[in-house]
Amino acid sequence: MAKAAAGKTNWFAIWVSVAVVVVVALVVALVVWMNNAATDPGTPPSGSGINQETGAVVVGSGSQTLDTYIDFMCPICNQFEETYGDEILALVNDGTITLNIHPIAILDRYSQGTAFSTRAANAMYCVAEADPDAAVPFMQAMYAKQPEENSTGLTDDEIIAIAKSVGVESVDTCITDGTYKKFVASMTEKTPVAPGASGIGTPTVAVNGEVISNSTIPAKGQFKTLFQ
Repeated sequence: MAKAAAGKTNWFAIWVSVAVVVVVALVVALVVWMNNAATDPGTPPSGSGINQETGAVVVGSGSQTLDTYIDFMCPICNQFEETYGDEILALVNDGTITLNIHPIAILDRYSQGTAFSTRAANAMYCVAEADPDAAVPFMQAMYAKQPEENSTGLTDDEIIAIAKSVGVESVDTCITDGTYKKFVASMTEKTPVAPGASGIGTPTVAVNGEVISNSTIPAKGQFKTLFQ
């Protein structure tokens, strides 16, 4: 009888072992899924006016480069555009520089839960994808109607109206669906830190690939000296 008992299969132990293996497999799968979700860059915008790798909206084709990292809720970004916008476009138009505009989102916390910075950056990609030539006019129009910090920001309908005001009629769904929100988040994480700064800030400016301190930007009327 002892020998017969010893020869019996312990199905309980086997099923417990199988259950443990299944649970471990599910945990591993969940961890992998969560990691992938956390690092998912989302759908990148397409089109000739966007560098999918860097997230830049590309304007011009000059041999030298100017990269600007902007948040549409940032008042200093608006001041930067008001001060240097015309000079920068002149450098684009005379073939001196390629302007790479990086719409990022670091100020969502200042829009009372509406994530205005992310929605506005997403809209910039929507417009640049639909009509690259409308990207800068859209940026300028967004700055002209920039909401105050700690407000709810512009609504999607107001942003769509701004897009239509610069001739882009086909981006309603892209804006309301937030098609490129994940891409905005991914590109925001890649924003370089300016010299002397403790973290990502806007505007951040890079000249020929080198990030510079805002304190080194020349006075109005002298922006071209950065490329001489």
